[in-house]
Amino acid sequence: MADVDRSDPDLKFLVVDRNAFSDPATQAEWSQKRLVWVPHETAGFVAASMKRAQGEEVEVELVETSKKVLVSRDDMQKMNPPKYDKQEDMADLTCLNEASVLHNIKERYYSGLIYTYSGLFCVVVNPYKRLPIYTEKIIEIYKGKKRHEVPPHVFAITDIAYRSMLQDREDQSILCTGESGAGKTENTKKVIQYLAYVAASKPKSSSHLPATNEGGLSFKEHELQLAVGGDSGDGFPTSFSWGELEQQLLKANPILEAFGNAKTVKNDNSSRFGKFVRINFDASGYIAGANIETYLLEKARIIRQAPDERTFHIFYQLLLGSTQEFKSNILLEDAKNYTFMTQGGLRVPGIDDIEEFTATQNAMKVMGISDDDMTSIWRVISASLLFGNMEFKQERNTDQATLPDNTVAQKVAHLLGIQVTDLTKAFLKPRIKVGRDYVTKAQTKEQVEFAIEAIGKATYERLFKWIVTRINRSLDRTKRQGASFIGILDIAGFEIFELNSFEQLCINYTNEKLQQLFNHTMFILEQEEYQREGIEWKFIDFGLDLQPTIDLIEKPMGIMALVDEECWFPKATDKSFVEKLVTSHAVHPKFVKSDFKSTADFSILHYAGQVNYSAAQWLMKNMDPLNENIVQYLQASQDPFVCHIWKDAEIVGMAQQAMTDTQFGRVTRKGMFRTVSQLYKEQLSKLMVTLRNTNPNFVRCIIPNHEKKAGKINAPLVLDQLRCNGVLEGIRICRQGFPNRIPFQEFRQRYELLTPNVIPKGFMDGKKACEKMIEALELDPGLFRIGQSKIFFRAGVLAHLEEERDLRITDLVVKFQAYCRGLLARRNYQKRVQQLNAIRILQRNCAAYLKLRNWQWWRLYTKVKPLLQVTKNDEKVMQKENELKEITEKLHHHEAEVQNLDKQYQQALEEKNILAEQLQAETELCAEAEEMRARLAARKQEMEEIIHDMEARIEEEEEKVLKSGEERKKLQQHIQDLEEQLEEEEAARQKLQIEKVQAEAKMKQFEEQLVASDDFKEKFGKDKKNLEEKLSDVSATLAEEEEKAKHLLKLKAKHESTIGELEDKLRKDNQQKQEVERAKRKCETELGDMKEQVLERKQQVEEIQLQLGKREEEVAQALMKVDEEAAAKANAQKALRELESQLGEVVEDLDAEKEARNKAEKQKRDLNEELEALKNELLDSLDVTAAQQELRTAREKELANIKKSLEDETSNHEQMTTDMRHKHSHEISQINNQLDQLKKTKTQAEKGKSQLEAELADLANELKATSGNKQEAERKRKQLENHAGELNAKLTESESRCTEAQERLGKILNEMESMGSQLQEAETRASQASKSTDGLEAQLSEVAANLEEETRQKLAVNSKLRALENEKEHLLEQVEEEEGKAKTLEKNLTTASQQLADARRKAEEESEQVAKLEEYKKKQMKDFEEMQHRMEEVQSSNEKLDKSKKKMSAELDDANIELDSHRSKVLELEKKQRNFDKILAEEKMNGERISTERDNAERDAREKETKLLNLNRGLEELQAQLDESERSRRQLQAELDDLVNTQGTADKNVHELEKAKRQLEQELVEQKTQLEELEDELQQTEDQKMRLEVNMQALKTQFERDLAAKEEAGEEKRRGMAKQIRDLEAELDEERKQKQAAVNAKKKLETDYKDLESTMDMNNKLKEDALKQLKKLQQAMKEIQRDAEEAHASKNEVLQQSKDLEKKIKALESDLVQMQEDLSAAERARRTAESERDELAEELSSSGSKGALAIDEKRRLDARIAALEGELEEEQTQSEMLMERARKAQISIEQLTTELAGERGNAQKMENSKMMLERQNKELKVKLEEVENSNRAKAKAAIAALESKVSNLEEQLSAEAQERMLAAKGNRKLEKKIKELLMQLEDERRHADQYKEQNEKTNGRMKAMRRQLDEAEEEISREKAHRRKAQRELDDFVESNESMNREINNLKNKLRRGMSGLPSSRLLKGRGSVVPGDDSIADTESVDGGGEESEK
Repeated sequence: MADVDRSDPDLKFLVVDRNAFSDPATQAEWSQKRLVWVPHETAGFVAASMKRAQGEEVEVELVETSKKVLVSRDDMQKMNPPKYDKQEDMADLTCLNEASVLHNIKERYYSGLIYTYSGLFCVVVNPYKRLPIYTEKIIEIYKGKKRHEVPPHVFAITDIAYRSMLQDREDQSILCTGESGAGKTENTKKVIQYLAYVAASKPKSSSHLPATNEGGLSFKEHELQLAVGGDSGDGFPTSFSWGELEQQLLKANPILEAFGNAKTVKNDNSSRFGKFVRINFDASGYIAGANIETYLLEKARIIRQAPDERTFHIFYQLLLGSTQEFKSNILLEDAKNYTFMTQGGLRVPGIDDIEEFTATQNAMKVMGISDDDMTSIWRVISASLLFGNMEFKQERNTDQATLPDNTVAQKVAHLLGIQVTDLTKAFLKPRIKVGRDYVTKAQTKEQVEFAIEAIGKATYERLFKWIVTRINRSLDRTKRQGASFIGILDIAGFEIFELNSFEQLCINYTNEKLQQLFNHTMFILEQEEYQREGIEWKFIDFGLDLQPTIDLIEKPMGIMALVDEECWFPKATDKSFVEKLVTSHAVHPKFVKSDFKSTADFSILHYAGQVNYSAAQWLMKNMDPLNENIVQYLQASQDPFVCHIWKDAEIVGMAQQAMTDTQFGRVTRKGMFRTVSQLYKEQLSKLMVTLRNTNPNFVRCIIPNHEKKAGKINAPLVLDQLRCNGVLEGIRICRQGFPNRIPFQEFRQRYELLTPNVIPKGFMDGKKACEKMIEALELDPGLFRIGQSKIFFRAGVLAHLEEERDLRITDLVVKFQAYCRGLLARRNYQKRVQQLNAIRILQRNCAAYLKLRNWQWWRLYTKVKPLLQVTKNDEKVMQKENELKEITEKLHHHEAEVQNLDKQYQQALEEKNILAEQLQAETELCAEAEEMRARLAARKQEMEEIIHDMEARIEEEEEKVLKSGEERKKLQQHIQDLEEQLEEEEAARQKLQIEKVQAEAKMKQFEEQLVASDDFKEKFGKDKKNLEEKLSDVSATLAEEEEKAKHLLKLKAKHESTIGELEDKLRKDNQQKQEVERAKRKCETELGDMKEQVLERKQQVEEIQLQLGKREEEVAQALMKVDEEAAAKANAQKALRELESQLGEVVEDLDAEKEARNKAEKQKRDLNEELEALKNELLDSLDVTAAQQELRTAREKELANIKKSLEDETSNHEQMTTDMRHKHSHEISQINNQLDQLKKTKTQAEKGKSQLEAELADLANELKATSGNKQEAERKRKQLENHAGELNAKLTESESRCTEAQERLGKILNEMESMGSQLQEAETRASQASKSTDGLEAQLSEVAANLEEETRQKLAVNSKLRALENEKEHLLEQVEEEEGKAKTLEKNLTTASQQLADARRKAEEESEQVAKLEEYKKKQMKDFEEMQHRMEEVQSSNEKLDKSKKKMSAELDDANIELDSHRSKVLELEKKQRNFDKILAEEKMNGERISTERDNAERDAREKETKLLNLNRGLEELQAQLDESERSRRQLQAELDDLVNTQGTADKNVHELEKAKRQLEQELVEQKTQLEELEDELQQTEDQKMRLEVNMQALKTQFERDLAAKEEAGEEKRRGMAKQIRDLEAELDEERKQKQAAVNAKKKLETDYKDLESTMDMNNKLKEDALKQLKKLQQAMKEIQRDAEEAHASKNEVLQQSKDLEKKIKALESDLVQMQEDLSAAERARRTAESERDELAEELSSSGSKGALAIDEKRRLDARIAALEGELEEEQTQSEMLMERARKAQISIEQLTTELAGERGNAQKMENSKMMLERQNKELKVKLEEVENSNRAKAKAAIAALESKVSNLEEQLSAEAQERMLAAKGNRKLEKKIKELLMQLEDERRHADQYKEQNEKTNGRMKAMRRQLDEAEEEISREKAHRRKAQRELDDFVESNESMNREINNLKNKLRRGMSGLPSSRLLKGRGSVVPGDDSIADTESVDGGGEESEK
């Protein structure tokens, strides 16, 4: 979890701090007590300590109660070490047992961590409270992360599935199981919510999820209560557009919950059905559709409910949420009045049924369910409730049931659209088919009530199925193509009740199959891990363990098969079924017979344990019989909705067992029906096939307790669920393998303690080292396996190794402590002995000196002895000359070596250039080969994906073929049934033989059509809907034929009257012809009007296009201006950055000058002091001894005074620290009281958490900086200890300086007290406190030099304290965390004070030595300072090198991280490229060979470069040594000259000079050695730096090359995929078009064929007239269609133009947003520049005391700041111009949107007119068809019945018809001519009117455009005036801002001077004295005064 910040407060309920479990104390306690787990009745398992063993039992002491009990060894279970507490993945536990798993889950649950991994499982425990772990921020954390990078969460499982689907193109599934109330449904909703957020097809705005905790999972009492997509605060507001796919997907859940969820005892929102949500995604990862499948709806809940339970939510929502008027419309009553609602209107706390009803209705509207459908749904629900209120009674004499009061029956019949008599008759006396006859059967009261309940359940079930189908249709309406899917399974988990029914067997059967899938998947992954590591392992398929149980249930002669078989026997009972089951499976290992005492009928051994089943009502539940009479009435209902939901019902009625005996004596059944078990097995088999074809992910939900309380765990309940959910089963499988695995390096690092001296020194491979360690540990070979990168252990081995390691560590620590104590005691003893000897020597010498000091001979001896050394000067001169010759010889030798090195350097350069050329050529070859390989890989990947897609399509087509085949079989079966019915009716209709023949002919025609349609379906995918439509046509035509037969019977009685009716009909036909002609004329006139409207619309469209062209030109100009402004803005920003960099350089130069000035002043003071010392020494050289004695006495007094002052100072300091502690504790108590009050307002403070986090990061950075400063201070302290002697010497030289130092010390103590109080307030800011303590230490060591720095630090602390007081409200929550830091700081302060006291003691001890060497040091101070200066330079260079080294190491770490990521990517790519063919393998070999050659070349080049660098470095070292030797030679020569010159004058001091010379030579040698060591270290660091640079450069180039190649390959692959997708989409579109055209052609042909048949049967006269009319109407229709098509095309063009306008408007809006962002960025830059200006002004004001140079620098910086302000003003003007242009662009956008709205309105009008035309066309067609049908039917009847009687009339009619036809032809010709002339006149008039209207419209538009131009000019002038006004206001604001800034700075200076006290007043005096005549200072003082007055 390297990518997750564990301190993030949002991850409080997801992450646990692992460092808290690594406490050595707890580890030692665990190993000492020998803790184990023992069973417990209520807690499951409790911890106990092993005391002693007694045979097979062990005496243990319980940890909680300290009670001792005896426990069997088999019942005890091992305990994991404390470091494994709250483990995120329980598979990592070293002791895998039930107790450890339960303990881990409990500990995590008590800490608020509800998600835990267990291998492949994600275990979820219901928290029963709100947890803020489902917000948008959490989703963003989990998006795109791997499982080990983030804490456990259902989002992690979902993201893994989503990324795997996108990367591997493999379908995924997520299986959520668990008991009722465990949280299955809520986690399913969270999965869908995550996918809807991550895979939404539209970009997500910031408003998609709220930032508050309301987006979290809303946990109510029953489950993780949050309705996905609902209105209950799911974190996804309804910002989606209505009907959008993601919104519909989220809104599907409230509907399913309302209709399928109910309140149970365990759960207030329990899902009473299982569902499989299949979400389809396209190739880009966006959601392309969804589908929901449901399983086992608990429909028995409709008719009765257990106590304290409710039926489905929708009943209560409808009863409470609908209005009284609506209730009366659908006949709803109070909940107490319904028999089926046994508990009445039971309310659920926390659920508002009224709000839920509105949410359900809104969700149904989003899903596209119309108001009519919703009303029909409510009617069906009301009817299902009313079924229970029908009260039946039984007659006294018979068993016949009766219905005394049919009021309720009337209501039900009204709601369902059937007759009440049919309803009551169907229930009381149903008709049963016996053979071919129907018989009525009397029903008893019980049978009627059973039928009522069955029909009520079935009605609701069919309604639920219709709703699911309707949701699926809405979710599958998208046009995007689904490439892959993620399936989410929410199904009931394995539950064991006392007695389990048929439904529980189905659920447990499902869970057996799912557990088998998990076992198989889990150990397949284990086997892959073992094969990857090369471990010998015999594969065990644990999925086979569950196969016997599955076979017992599903195989032939299994439980399901026997239930189905018994359902076919009419006399079969549940008891006979149990007997047959026992006889069949008595020997089966998983089947258990029941005892005589038990109430269960039989038992099955499932994986979770033995389950007892009761077979009561199994046969009835399996058959689920219905009253077929009532079903037939419902199928023929007048309500279309009821008819639709019942149309495809499979009836399992009371006569379903209609059987016949064959000649073989066997029973065959007619009329197949499918039982519940068969349907469920088919559904489950399809589900398992789908899941096996996917990559499964498992989520197991746990219910912690039945009381619905948060933070409480019922251990036996949780253990039972762990068994049922398969978690313990998975752990059992883990224990069979090697669950614990550890890398080689970690194993060696952790357990090398146990095998000392086994691994030899030097490098050794990790695998070999681990093998040696394993041999030394003498582990059993069966307990471990050694792989390629890890060691695998059996469960419990690592715990044993941990115990051994703890024991070994305790032994080592004890030995180490003993050794340390002995060493300290011996040192103390040696020190005491040395002190005793020194005291004795001092006493003896003092006594001897007191005896000899007044002896004259001793005095003479002391004066003569120094003169004896003068004769040895000549020998020393000769020795120096010899040394000089040796040095010159060495110099010549070094020069020769330098020349040789130069030659070698030139040769190395030439070789380097040659190698660089070779390396370049090799890299080019390698790049070409890599490109070739990438292209081949991309091509192969594309081909594989194409093949995969084609295979998927083939599979889909095959599935469609199979489905259509099954449907065809069903239809054929249905047709056979219809044929049987026809045969039965033949016997009853013997009188109607003619009609029967016609019906048979029609049936044959339909059969032929069916065969043809089957062939057509085989070609085009065998569409199901066409077959259903044709089947409905068949049934409709059958009904028509029956009606015709009845009609013909009536016609036979009316033969004589038909002749007169025919004449009337002829007259009516003529009238109809005239009406048709009138309608035709009307259509023609309307058509002309439509043409005129179309022409007008075309003209309007052309005008709009012209306007759009103008607008586009204006937009293009505006965009060009925007680009110019952006370029100008970029230039301004660039100039601003350059000025900022220059300002930084100036500030650095200023600091450097300050430091140089301080150093110069210090050197000047030192030189003056040395000069005065030399003068005093020359004056006092005559009488040295007396002066020395006096000086010694004076110095001893001074030393005593200094010691006293230091002791007083330390005591004062300690007193001050104790006071500070007391104050600190008092303030902490006050703050704790405030904290108790502030906890109530914690919610308000959460808003400032983000600011605090940023400040915390700053504090951490400052803390790091202070730690670095502290190290520097330590180093300075050591240097200052070396200089302490010098300070003491200077103090002894002058009493005045001593007194001044004492005064300053007193002032510093006062300042330390003030700083202590400030420190006490600033303890919450650890970094400032550490800085202040470091400042105090520096002040104590350098009293005089750092006084100004101390005051400046004090001012800084004051300003920070003011800031801290303002931020105190936000920092109160961090006080507790900072207390620990404050205590550590106090400890550091005390240690620093101790170190200071030690330093002072060392200074006192060294003061004696300083007094002796004082004179010699004064003479050689110059040389020493030079050496010190060099040392400082070397140290600074070392510090720079250290910084560069740290920087390079950081870069190297980053490079290593990048290398690891690239390695992981390379591993993934290699995993995908394993199946490459031979050509790719050869390319790979060539690539590897080239890469090895390249690596070798690079390695050689790097080695030679390092050699070259080493040579250069050696050359530089030799040169430095030469310079050093030359410098030392000159120094020695100068010393010799000084000695020669001073030989005559200082004869007395010769002995002292010799001693000083030797001392200086020793110091010189020491300094040289130190310099050499420093040079060596410098050389090493430079070598490391160069090596790192070379390696980094090589790695960077390699990474860049690899990344570029991979990006190119990915881009090529993406382009190829996009091209293929486009081609495939084009092909699919073409296929669809062809299919649609073929279907249309077929339909057209069929209609033409029918028309031809009808016209063949007609009379010649009717035929000719009808044909002519048909032709005319067809022509008119074609013209109308042509015009409609033209209008449609114009509409499409207008819509396309409107879409283009919308795109342009969106582009302009995005440009506007970008401009606003740029403006805000410029504003932020201006603010930062102003803040930097203010800071610089403060620094300049504070540094004004340092003289005229700083003042000049301030003036120069002020000028530069003024220039920057001018640039900022220019930037502001530019930003205002941009804003003005943005406003203009916004105005133009609004105008365009209005125009677009107008165009849309016009398009809508055109669409409406088109719809009207189409409607008229349809009406004409209907009329024509009615005319033709009526004529056809009447003519057929008349001709068929009266052919003999009508022959004479036909001749007369034919003659009259010919005459009339001639007359009609003439009339029609004349009418045509008249119409043409009228049309021409009307066209001319229309054209004239159109021209006039167009002219008026153009004039009006010109006037409008002119008005718009005038308004635009006026608006431009107004904008210019506003701009000038704004510019003036801005100038005034800038001036006022500057004046305010000046006043603020003056006030700040005043405040600082007021708070700084005495030192600040001195600073003010010093400022006045440095530049007494400066006018600027006077100006500032006057301004300050003004600031004070204004403040007052």
